[in-house]
Amino acid sequence: MSKTLVILNAKAGTIADLGAERVRAEVDAALTQPGRDVDVLLCEGAKMAEAIRGAAAQKYDTVIVGAGDGTVSYAASVLCGTDITLGVLPLGTMNLLAYDIGLPRDLPGALVALQGAEPMRIDLATLNDRAFHGVSGIGFFSQMALAREQGRKTSGRVFGWFVALGKAVMRSGRLRLDIEVDGKRVSLDAYAALVTNNCFDGADWHRSRLDAGVLEVHVAEERGAFARVKAGADLLVQSWRGNPGIHSFTAERITINAVHRDRAWVATDGEVTRETMPLRYEIRRDALTLLMPPGAVQWQGKHVPESAA
Repeated sequence: MSKTLVILNAKAGTIADLGAERVRAEVDAALTQPGRDVDVLLCEGAKMAEAIRGAAAQKYDTVIVGAGDGTVSYAASVLCGTDITLGVLPLGTMNLLAYDIGLPRDLPGALVALQGAEPMRIDLATLNDRAFHGVSGIGFFSQMALAREQGRKTSGRVFGWFVALGKAVMRSGRLRLDIEVDGKRVSLDAYAALVTNNCFDGADWHRSRLDAGVLEVHVAEERGAFARVKAGADLLVQSWRGNPGIHSFTAERITINAVHRDRAWVATDGEVTRETMPLRYEIRRDALTLLMPPGAVQWQGKHVPESAA
Protein backbone atom coordinates (compact mmCIF):
# COMPACT_ATOMS: atom_id res chain seq x y z
CA MET A 1 0.00 0.00 0.00
CA SER A 2 1.45 3.38 -1.04
CA LYS A 3 1.30 6.24 1.46
CA THR A 4 1.01 9.96 0.74
CA LEU A 5 1.41 12.71 3.32
CA VAL A 6 -0.17 16.06 2.44
CA ILE A 7 1.13 18.94 4.58
CA LEU A 8 -0.93 22.12 4.33
CA ASN A 9 0.01 25.49 5.75
CA ALA A 10 -2.81 26.25 8.18
CA LYS A 11 -2.20 30.00 7.68
CA ALA A 12 -2.52 29.91 3.89
CA GLY A 13 -5.07 32.32 2.42
CA THR A 14 -6.94 29.55 0.59
CA ILE A 15 -7.48 27.68 3.84
CA ALA A 16 -8.60 30.85 5.63
CA ASP A 17 -11.07 31.58 2.82
CA LEU A 18 -12.55 28.09 2.43
CA GLY A 19 -12.15 26.70 5.95
CA ALA A 20 -9.68 24.11 7.19
CA GLU A 21 -12.03 21.14 7.32
CA ARG A 22 -13.43 21.80 3.86
CA VAL A 23 -9.95 21.98 2.37
CA ARG A 24 -8.86 18.85 4.22
CA ALA A 25 -11.87 16.93 2.90
CA GLU A 26 -11.37 18.16 -0.69
CA VAL A 27 -7.69 17.23 -0.69
CA ASP A 28 -8.34 13.82 0.86
CA ALA A 29 -11.13 12.99 -1.60
CA ALA A 30 -9.17 14.16 -4.65
CA LEU A 31 -5.90 12.37 -3.91
CA THR A 32 -7.04 9.10 -2.30
CA GLN A 33 -6.94 6.31 -4.89
CA PRO A 34 -7.17 2.52 -4.81
CA GLY A 35 -3.93 1.23 -3.33
CA ARG A 36 -2.94 4.61 -1.92
CA ASP A 37 -3.58 5.94 1.58
CA VAL A 38 -3.58 9.72 2.07
CA ASP A 39 -3.03 11.54 5.35
CA VAL A 40 -3.74 15.28 5.38
CA LEU A 41 -2.02 17.39 8.02
CA LEU A 42 -2.76 21.07 8.67
CA CYS A 43 -0.04 22.84 10.63
CA GLU A 44 2.33 25.79 10.43
CA GLY A 45 5.90 26.87 10.99
CA ALA A 46 8.11 24.44 12.87
CA LYS A 47 5.40 21.76 12.82
CA MET A 48 5.49 21.71 9.01
CA ALA A 49 9.26 21.30 9.01
CA GLU A 50 8.99 18.53 11.61
CA ALA A 51 6.40 16.67 9.53
CA ILE A 52 8.56 16.91 6.40
CA ARG A 53 11.61 15.59 8.26
CA GLY A 54 9.62 12.72 9.75
CA ALA A 55 8.07 11.50 6.48
CA ALA A 56 10.72 8.85 5.80
CA ALA A 57 10.45 7.35 9.29
CA GLN A 58 6.67 7.12 8.82
CA LYS A 59 7.17 5.18 5.56
CA TYR A 60 5.58 7.77 3.26
CA ASP A 61 6.64 7.43 -0.37
CA THR A 62 5.11 10.77 -1.41
CA VAL A 63 4.99 14.14 0.37
CA ILE A 64 2.77 16.89 -1.05
CA VAL A 65 3.37 20.37 0.36
CA GLY A 66 0.67 23.03 0.22
CA ALA A 67 2.58 26.19 1.14
CA GLY A 68 4.85 28.88 -0.25
CA ASP A 69 8.17 28.54 -2.07
CA GLY A 70 10.21 28.69 1.12
CA THR A 71 8.52 25.63 2.62
CA VAL A 72 8.60 23.82 -0.74
CA SER A 73 12.32 24.60 -0.96
CA TYR A 74 12.84 23.24 2.54
CA ALA A 75 11.00 20.06 1.58
CA ALA A 76 13.17 19.72 -1.52
CA SER A 77 16.31 20.06 0.60
CA VAL A 78 15.11 17.36 3.02
CA LEU A 79 13.99 14.95 0.28
CA CYS A 80 17.06 15.60 -1.89
CA GLY A 81 18.75 12.28 -2.68
CA THR A 82 15.92 10.13 -1.26
CA ASP A 83 13.32 7.92 -2.94
CA ILE A 84 10.44 10.05 -1.62
CA THR A 85 8.49 11.95 -4.29
CA LEU A 86 7.63 15.61 -3.72
CA GLY A 87 4.34 17.14 -4.86
CA VAL A 88 3.28 20.79 -4.69
CA LEU A 89 0.00 22.58 -4.03
CA PRO A 90 0.19 26.34 -4.74
CA LEU A 91 -0.96 27.90 -1.47
CA GLY A 92 1.76 30.54 -1.11
CA THR A 93 2.28 34.05 -2.48
CA MET A 94 4.54 33.46 -5.49
CA ASN A 95 4.30 29.68 -5.99
CA LEU A 96 7.29 29.80 -8.33
CA LEU A 97 7.80 26.04 -8.71
CA ALA A 98 4.08 25.26 -9.04
CA TYR A 99 3.69 28.00 -11.65
CA ASP A 100 6.80 26.85 -13.49
CA ILE A 101 5.49 23.30 -14.00
CA GLY A 102 2.03 24.48 -15.03
CA LEU A 103 -0.05 23.71 -11.96
CA PRO A 104 -3.28 25.77 -11.89
CA ARG A 105 -3.31 28.44 -9.20
CA ASP A 106 -6.73 27.42 -7.82
CA LEU A 107 -7.01 24.49 -5.42
CA PRO A 108 -9.54 22.38 -7.41
CA GLY A 109 -7.52 22.78 -10.60
CA ALA A 110 -4.25 21.93 -8.88
CA LEU A 111 -5.78 18.81 -7.33
CA VAL A 112 -7.03 17.63 -10.74
CA ALA A 113 -3.55 18.18 -12.18
CA LEU A 114 -1.97 16.20 -9.35
CA GLN A 115 -4.36 13.31 -9.96
CA GLY A 116 -2.76 12.79 -13.37
CA ALA A 117 0.78 13.78 -12.38
CA GLU A 118 3.73 11.45 -12.88
CA PRO A 119 7.14 11.44 -11.17
CA MET A 120 10.13 13.02 -12.92
CA ARG A 121 13.70 13.24 -11.70
CA ILE A 122 14.81 16.88 -11.63
CA ASP A 123 17.93 18.80 -10.67
CA LEU A 124 18.37 20.84 -7.54
CA ALA A 125 20.87 23.60 -6.95
CA THR A 126 22.77 23.96 -3.70
CA LEU A 127 23.97 27.00 -1.81
CA ASN A 128 26.80 26.00 0.55
CA ASP A 129 25.49 22.38 0.35
CA ARG A 130 21.85 23.37 1.12
CA ALA A 131 19.52 22.42 -1.72
CA PHE A 132 16.97 24.75 -3.34
CA HIS A 133 14.64 24.41 -6.32
CA GLY A 134 14.54 27.86 -7.93
CA VAL A 135 16.55 31.05 -7.48
CA SER A 136 19.09 32.56 -5.08
CA GLY A 137 20.20 36.20 -5.16
CA ILE A 138 22.28 38.77 -3.32
CA GLY A 139 22.41 42.56 -3.31
CA PHE A 140 19.40 44.20 -4.97
CA PHE A 141 17.49 40.88 -5.14
CA SER A 142 17.85 40.12 -1.44
CA GLN A 143 16.83 43.68 -0.56
CA MET A 144 13.73 43.29 -2.75
CA ALA A 145 12.82 40.09 -0.90
CA LEU A 146 13.35 41.73 2.50
CA ALA A 147 11.22 44.75 1.53
CA ARG A 148 8.46 42.52 0.11
CA GLU A 149 8.40 40.48 3.31
CA GLN A 150 8.22 43.61 5.46
CA GLY A 151 5.35 45.04 3.40
CA ARG A 152 3.42 41.80 2.84
CA LYS A 153 0.68 42.60 5.36
CA THR A 154 0.29 46.29 4.54
CA SER A 155 0.37 46.50 0.73
CA GLY A 156 -1.41 44.92 -2.19
CA ARG A 157 0.60 42.66 -4.45
CA VAL A 158 1.27 45.12 -7.30
CA PHE A 159 1.59 48.23 -5.13
CA GLY A 160 3.73 46.28 -2.69
CA TRP A 161 6.09 45.31 -5.50
CA PHE A 162 6.67 48.97 -6.44
CA VAL A 163 7.20 49.91 -2.79
CA ALA A 164 9.71 47.09 -2.41
CA LEU A 165 11.44 48.15 -5.63
CA GLY A 166 11.93 51.67 -4.28
CA LYS A 167 13.28 50.42 -0.96
CA ALA A 168 15.61 47.96 -2.68
CA VAL A 169 17.05 50.72 -4.90
CA MET A 170 17.78 52.86 -1.85
CA ARG A 171 19.17 50.07 0.32
CA SER A 172 21.33 48.16 -2.14
CA GLY A 173 24.86 49.43 -2.69
CA ARG A 174 27.85 48.61 -4.86
CA LEU A 175 29.44 45.20 -4.45
CA ARG A 176 32.84 44.21 -5.75
CA LEU A 177 32.14 40.63 -6.76
CA ASP A 178 34.71 37.97 -7.59
CA ILE A 179 32.82 35.24 -9.44
CA GLU A 180 34.31 31.88 -10.31
CA VAL A 181 32.41 30.08 -13.07
CA ASP A 182 33.59 26.48 -13.55
CA GLY A 183 37.11 27.55 -12.55
CA LYS A 184 37.21 30.79 -14.57
CA ARG A 185 37.24 34.01 -12.55
CA VAL A 186 35.41 37.26 -13.37
CA SER A 187 35.51 40.46 -11.28
CA LEU A 188 32.76 43.07 -11.56
CA ASP A 189 31.42 46.09 -9.71
CA ALA A 190 27.81 45.04 -9.32
CA TYR A 191 24.71 45.67 -7.28
CA ALA A 192 23.21 42.20 -7.60
CA ALA A 193 23.76 38.60 -8.62
CA LEU A 194 21.10 35.97 -9.21
CA VAL A 195 21.76 32.22 -9.52
CA THR A 196 19.09 29.91 -10.96
CA ASN A 197 18.61 26.14 -10.96
CA ASN A 198 18.62 25.49 -14.73
CA CYS A 199 17.77 28.36 -17.09
CA PHE A 200 14.58 30.41 -17.04
CA ASP A 201 14.52 30.37 -20.81
CA GLY A 202 10.77 30.27 -21.47
CA ALA A 203 8.22 33.06 -21.50
CA ASP A 204 6.80 34.40 -18.24
CA TRP A 205 9.42 32.89 -15.93
CA HIS A 206 9.25 29.27 -17.09
CA ARG A 207 12.07 26.78 -17.48
CA SER A 208 11.88 24.43 -20.46
CA ARG A 209 14.11 21.96 -18.63
CA LEU A 210 14.51 21.06 -14.98
CA ASP A 211 17.06 18.34 -15.70
CA ALA A 212 19.58 20.06 -17.98
CA GLY A 213 22.29 19.96 -15.31
CA VAL A 214 23.28 23.65 -15.34
CA LEU A 215 23.25 26.72 -13.15
CA GLU A 216 22.80 30.17 -14.64
CA VAL A 217 24.11 33.31 -12.96
CA HIS A 218 23.04 36.84 -13.87
CA VAL A 219 25.26 39.66 -12.60
CA ALA A 220 23.87 43.22 -12.70
CA GLU A 221 26.69 45.68 -13.26
CA GLU A 222 26.66 48.85 -11.14
CA ARG A 223 25.50 51.72 -13.37
CA GLY A 224 23.55 53.92 -10.97
CA ALA A 225 20.09 54.06 -9.42
CA PHE A 226 18.22 54.36 -12.73
CA ALA A 227 19.91 51.17 -13.99
CA ARG A 228 18.73 49.36 -10.87
CA VAL A 229 15.13 50.41 -11.47
CA LYS A 230 15.36 49.37 -15.11
CA ALA A 231 16.89 46.02 -14.19
CA GLY A 232 14.11 45.40 -11.69
CA ALA A 233 11.50 46.21 -14.33
CA ASP A 234 13.31 44.04 -16.89
CA LEU A 235 13.28 41.14 -14.48
CA LEU A 236 9.56 41.60 -13.86
CA VAL A 237 8.75 41.41 -17.58
CA GLN A 238 11.60 38.95 -18.27
CA SER A 239 13.51 41.12 -20.72
CA TRP A 240 16.77 41.21 -18.76
CA ARG A 241 18.64 39.20 -21.40
CA GLY A 242 18.58 42.28 -23.61
CA ASN A 243 19.89 44.54 -20.84
CA PRO A 244 23.58 45.39 -21.59
CA GLY A 245 24.28 45.88 -17.90
CA ILE A 246 23.34 42.31 -16.98
CA HIS A 247 25.94 39.61 -17.67
CA SER A 248 24.86 35.95 -17.76
CA PHE A 249 26.90 32.75 -17.50
CA THR A 250 26.05 29.04 -17.27
CA ALA A 251 28.05 26.51 -15.29
CA GLU A 252 27.89 23.49 -13.01
CA ARG A 253 29.71 25.28 -10.18
CA ILE A 254 29.66 28.95 -9.28
CA THR A 255 31.42 30.70 -6.39
CA ILE A 256 30.55 34.30 -5.50
CA ASN A 257 32.66 36.34 -3.13
CA ALA A 258 31.99 39.96 -2.14
CA VAL A 259 35.29 41.74 -1.56
CA HIS A 260 35.64 43.26 1.93
CA ARG A 261 32.43 41.56 3.12
CA ASP A 262 32.35 38.58 5.43
CA ARG A 263 28.58 38.06 5.25
CA ALA A 264 25.66 39.06 3.05
CA TRP A 265 21.89 38.80 2.91
CA VAL A 266 20.85 36.12 0.42
CA ALA A 267 17.31 35.50 -0.84
CA THR A 268 16.81 31.84 -1.79
CA ASP A 269 13.39 30.71 -3.02
CA GLY A 270 11.80 33.62 -1.18
CA GLU A 271 13.54 33.04 2.16
CA VAL A 272 16.17 35.60 3.24
CA THR A 273 19.15 34.41 5.28
CA ARG A 274 22.46 35.89 6.40
CA GLU A 275 25.21 33.86 4.73
CA THR A 276 28.98 33.72 5.22
CA MET A 277 31.12 34.49 2.18
CA PRO A 278 32.02 32.99 -0.21
CA LEU A 279 28.74 31.60 -1.61
CA ARG A 280 29.31 28.23 -3.26
CA TYR A 281 26.66 27.03 -5.70
CA GLU A 282 26.53 23.63 -7.39
CA ILE A 283 24.05 21.74 -9.53
CA ARG A 284 22.95 18.31 -8.31
CA ARG A 285 21.65 16.31 -11.21
CA ASP A 286 18.54 14.14 -10.75
CA ALA A 287 18.51 14.98 -7.04
CA LEU A 288 14.73 15.00 -6.51
CA THR A 289 11.66 13.18 -7.77
CA LEU A 290 8.88 15.70 -8.46
CA LEU A 291 5.24 15.07 -9.36
CA MET A 292 4.79 16.72 -12.77
CA PRO A 293 1.37 17.41 -14.29
CA PRO A 294 0.83 15.76 -17.70
CA GLY A 295 0.83 19.06 -19.61
CA ALA A 296 4.10 20.39 -18.17
CA VAL A 297 6.48 21.69 -20.85
CA GLN A 298 9.34 19.98 -19.04
CA TRP A 299 8.07 16.57 -20.26
CA GLN A 300 9.45 17.44 -23.70
CA GLY A 301 12.92 16.67 -22.37
CA LYS A 302 11.72 14.22 -19.75
CA HIS A 303 13.84 12.04 -17.52
CA VAL A 304 11.58 9.42 -15.93
CA PRO A 305 12.78 7.47 -12.86
CA GLU A 306 13.42 3.78 -13.54
CA SER A 307 10.88 2.85 -10.86
CA ALA A 308 8.18 4.77 -12.78
CA ALA A 309 9.09 3.51 -16.23
